[in-house]
Amino acid sequence: MGSPWKPILLLSIISGLSDLARAVAARPISYAAVLRMKADSSSVLGSRSRPRQHHGGGLGTPDWPAFYSHPLSALSLLSSQENYRSEESEEFGPVFIHEPGDVIFPLDSDEKRVMMHCEARGNPPPTYSWYINGTALDTEADYRYSFIDGNLIITNASEITDYGRYQCKAENSFGNVLGREALLQFAYLGAFSGKTRGGVSVREGQGVVLMCTPPPHSPEIMYSWVFNEFPSFVAEDSRRFISQDTGNLYISKVQPSDVGSYICLVKNTETNARVLSPPTPLTLKTDGVMGEYEPKIEVHFPPSVLAAKGLTVRLECFALGNPVPTITWRKINGNIPKKARLRKSQAVLEIPHIQLEDSGTYECKAENPRGGTAFKGHLQVYTLPQWVRMINDTQMDSGEKFQWECKAMGRPRPTYHWLRNGLPLTSQGRMEIVNGELIIHRVQQTDSGMYQCVAGNKYGSINSNAELKILASAPVFVHNPVRVIATLGKDILLECKPKASPKPRITWKRGERRIQQSRRIMLLRNNTLRIVNSSRADEGNYVCRAENELGSAEMTAVLWVKEAMRVELSPIRVEVTVGESVVLSCKAAHDTSLDVAFQWFFNQRPINFQQDGNHFEYIQTQSSIVDLMIRSILLKHAGKYGCRAQTSADTVFTESELLVRGPPGPPGVVIVEEITDTTATLSWTCGLDNHSPISTYNIQARSPFSLGWQTVKTDPDPVTGDMESAMAVELNPWVEYEFRVVASNAIGTGDPSAPSRGVRSKEAVPKVAPSNVSGGNGRRHELVISWEPISEEFQNGEGFGYIVAFRANGTRGWKERMVTSADSTTYKYRDETFPPLTPFEVKVGVYNNKGDGPFSKEVIIRSAEGEPREAPSDVKAYSFSSSEIRVTWKPPNPGPGRPRGYELSYWKDMEQEDLGKKQRTLKNETSMVLTGLEGNSLYLITVKAFNSIGEGPATAAVTVNTRRAPPAQPPTNLMWIQEGNNVTLNWDPVNAKDNESDVIGYMVLLKQEGKGHNQVTRTINPSTMLSLPEGGTYIIEVRALSEGGEGAVSSQVRIVTSSGVRAKSNQCSVHCMPQSLTWTALLLVLLVPLASW
Repeated sequence: MGSPWKPILLLSIISGLSDLARAVAARPISYAAVLRMKADSSSVLGSRSRPRQHHGGGLGTPDWPAFYSHPLSALSLLSSQENYRSEESEEFGPVFIHEPGDVIFPLDSDEKRVMMHCEARGNPPPTYSWYINGTALDTEADYRYSFIDGNLIITNASEITDYGRYQCKAENSFGNVLGREALLQFAYLGAFSGKTRGGVSVREGQGVVLMCTPPPHSPEIMYSWVFNEFPSFVAEDSRRFISQDTGNLYISKVQPSDVGSYICLVKNTETNARVLSPPTPLTLKTDGVMGEYEPKIEVHFPPSVLAAKGLTVRLECFALGNPVPTITWRKINGNIPKKARLRKSQAVLEIPHIQLEDSGTYECKAENPRGGTAFKGHLQVYTLPQWVRMINDTQMDSGEKFQWECKAMGRPRPTYHWLRNGLPLTSQGRMEIVNGELIIHRVQQTDSGMYQCVAGNKYGSINSNAELKILASAPVFVHNPVRVIATLGKDILLECKPKASPKPRITWKRGERRIQQSRRIMLLRNNTLRIVNSSRADEGNYVCRAENELGSAEMTAVLWVKEAMRVELSPIRVEVTVGESVVLSCKAAHDTSLDVAFQWFFNQRPINFQQDGNHFEYIQTQSSIVDLMIRSILLKHAGKYGCRAQTSADTVFTESELLVRGPPGPPGVVIVEEITDTTATLSWTCGLDNHSPISTYNIQARSPFSLGWQTVKTDPDPVTGDMESAMAVELNPWVEYEFRVVASNAIGTGDPSAPSRGVRSKEAVPKVAPSNVSGGNGRRHELVISWEPISEEFQNGEGFGYIVAFRANGTRGWKERMVTSADSTTYKYRDETFPPLTPFEVKVGVYNNKGDGPFSKEVIIRSAEGEPREAPSDVKAYSFSSSEIRVTWKPPNPGPGRPRGYELSYWKDMEQEDLGKKQRTLKNETSMVLTGLEGNSLYLITVKAFNSIGEGPATAAVTVNTRRAPPAQPPTNLMWIQEGNNVTLNWDPVNAKDNESDVIGYMVLLKQEGKGHNQVTRTINPSTMLSLPEGGTYIIEVRALSEGGEGAVSSQVRIVTSSGVRAKSNQCSVHCMPQSLTWTALLLVLLVPLASW
């Protein structure tokens, strides 16, 4: 059975091909033209040049799709398809799509194959060959070489035989081109010599150089040094330096801490392989310490440094010396580039992204107190050639003069040479070569081929490739015959454009007679026949004959002359209001033998009815009448509407004007002319009235304190439409405002203007007093005063603060205190002389830098009563279980510092009081139960009162012992007998251990599944009788009771009962099954032991 997805895939392919066919029909462009990405060159008269690469926009569609419905469009489409078929087989020379790039191949790679990429397009498809160092590769002589398309595969590549520069050549019948040279290198890293290295012995204070002597490698490697053992690396500083040029380790001044073993580690930057050298021991001589000496530059950059533009350059400079030298850099006759960086304690000058202006002489200088020394070197920046002008594919008629010029820039200046089909060209015969210019006189068919202009300097070269085609063909007309429909009284142009090379001779005739030029009939330079002021007498067949030495051809133009078309558009001018609709009608009077097509325009641009369908509708009422419906009109729809009618004979365009009345447009820029503390004088320019006079303006303001834009009061009020200035009034002082203006007319309110620049109103004395002045609480002898802060919006200036005034009730003088923080909400006044709860008259005022503002209304606030002064009394505590103690007390005597609650502290006898626990009552309760305590333990307990101000003194500690823990052994061997709804239950007595409380009874819990009610029975005996109210499932649990509380729970017993049945059973443990399943089944009693409770 076939796969189900195959039909779906087939349908998808067919659909894709259908879409492609439609796209081809709408866009008559050849496959060859698309493939080569260049412009079509259909004409062969004169020189025709096309770019080798084309980066233009996409393929355009006709501006007037409606014309496709015209009968003549079928001819155009047929012609386009013929062009497609003829151009699909267009032939051209090879063009590179992908040229090989430089390759670095690791010798230790698991895959022993190297691939060099090369791909070109052409028709016929090109074939490929490869060269190494200028010698052709022979795949038959060496099995290691093979081709996949244009790509070169090298199997078992080796550095000895395969290192070198490779070139790809692409060739077809039109010629061949050579690709850029690509360098194949091999990456490897050899091993250090195993020979033991001799030790180095120097005096303390002397400089030393430890040689790395790296093994064979390719390409570059990185150096680092290991001290004594891996991975303890040598840290570079002003005294120690590792050169990435030589690999050596330089120590400017040896210290005793430098004594040890040194190992050079090298890393291949391409493969990341690493190898270690044998160790080099460094020791100190014992014959004395080296004295101070002047610096000696031991490593430096070359006297001449060459660097490619855009790369990063590293210049090294390090000196030995005692004391340790300092390194400085400068550029002779210039400044060191700002982008340069000093690395490794200034031993390395790094210049990133180097440019031509960075060239020059650089100097590094090493200095210490004993002297100094310097080194100079010249940095020269070079650039690879870059194209300024390239050559393009060109077609020429034979016998003409041909000229190509290519131009490149680079440093040093590039030189040029030319290749044809891969072979060098020289100036000889008809050919002249001057630098980048190639001239060929009287081109011939043999000059056709693939040309390459090569620009290069000693650092590299670049190629520009193009094809030269020399054409030779007899005249051919693509379209023959040609039908031309003209209008009476208009001029007619009959074109004659054959394909031919060399350029043909052109003659015209009508019927059998050759046309003679006159005032009405003339032959233009491009061989077009022009007929002035046409009439019906000019109808007929006109024959153009083209002839050259290779042959001749004729083309017939059939001319019809028709009456001119007239178009009427109505109404010519119409006014509407926003939201209304209108219909424009376009009627054409034309020759009935011709079809007419219409198109609507808005402000000279075609209307897109799909995109703008919400407002525009195209309505065809008759073959020669079309309407344009414009609905839900907006202001943007005002403008000129055009109707274009076109037949195969002529085109007529006429316009109508639509005026739209609507709300005004936004006013112009709003300017704040003057601002005071409460007013702002504004001016603006009038916006568009949209054909309805402006009646009023509305001024709006926005500040950081407003909810968006708010309308402000104005002077005058209202602001009429003929005004362009007004004053905003009743603003708040010292507030940042923005203003805008909104215009209105009889139709509505328009869009607002752009906001003005932000301005701040002037300062003024505050006018708003604080609200909600209150107080109280606080510590003893404190008067606490609070209020709601004034919003910044009403502070009216800088330096805002509060004035707090108060006096004891009944006194005359006010005490005033300044609160300088605008965000403050509280002030505390302390005086040891006034008693608690003293009444005060209080008011709070405001001020800023401009003066004092108003005070709030006076309120009465009492001073704080303080924290509790006395401890509670008559504290009693007793234990009623092993984990619970009840504590009671009496409140302190009434007076200032009334309690709001009590805090109990409790801790065990052997613990510190600070480590004890604390609990607080919810309200003024005088008792509390402490839970979660340890059994049979002595606890100490204190009580103290507290309120919002603080805590009072604590009572003396009282002691109490918790009771011993209840028995840990649960009741066992539960047995029961059920008779009717009664169950008799028995169990073994529980015996308490020495550290447990004595058993004083038992508690039996009976609960029915699915019901929330539980039945609890207490008994002093190990047995009881339970009454089961109704049939159902019951669960029974038993606990021992003691002074220490409830003991462990027994195993659960589950009983399923039905009325009138008697059962007897027992249970050994929580996991035991009933002794007789038969007996249990007969009695309809089911026991299901469960897990412990």
